[in-house]
Amino acid sequence: MIYGYCRVSTTHQRITRQITNIKELYPAAMFIKEFYTGTTQNRPLWDKLIKQIEKGDTIVFDSVSRMSRNADEGFNDYKALYNAGVNLIFLNEPLINTSIFESTKNNLLKVSVQTGNNAVDEYFKGNVALINNLLMALAEEQIKSAFIQAEKEVSDLHSRISQGMRESKKNGIKIGLEKGTKLTTKKAIQCKAIILKHAKDFGGTLDDADIIKLCGCAKNSYYKYKKELKAGA
Repeated sequence: MIYGYCRVSTTHQRITRQITNIKELYPAAMFIKEFYTGTTQNRPLWDKLIKQIEKGDTIVFDSVSRMSRNADEGFNDYKALYNAGVNLIFLNEPLINTSIFESTKNNLLKVSVQTGNNAVDEYFKGNVALINNLLMALAEEQIKSAFIQAEKEVSDLHSRISQGMRESKKNGIKIGLEKGTKLTTKKAIQCKAIILKHAKDFGGTLDDADIIKLCGCAKNSYYKYKKELKAGA
């Protein structure tokens, strides 16, 4: 099974680009779409995927930042999935695909020296092991560096946004909506239409949990939309 995992972490991002990029190379991929989870590892669909995935399955990401933007947790997930026999593919960082890591592992030195002198044989054996350990350490370091870079890019982006907001406030530029102004997003409109059509509270047949999956929104957003609908908004 090939899965395409896509994630956006703000309401301003669009997930379609990730889907298009993955579908271009893996048209048969089953897509897992995670929305608005911020910088945390609170990703219920991801957690569900890694529990049910099987050896030989493949997960495709548009970039390493979509798997995780926390370097340590992302690297740990990578190693756990690799050890479980899952293939990981990163379209923007192909050098850290698990197939490359596996190739490095398979190309380790396999030298056996038997000179008849135990001291010499042990010396060569020790050096071969040292070189192999170094090669594997370098391969792991390259993978971890990709996650570190992804985390740094997000941190830098947040810093630039915060700095821009501070500068705007300093210059008297108002940030955000006027008090009492209500922002209606395309996502909210779509979710409300689904709720009205399918939710039991409005004459439909589906429970809240099923509607949340159908909408692809966070629980808090779902209950907010439902409350607004009941209030006639």
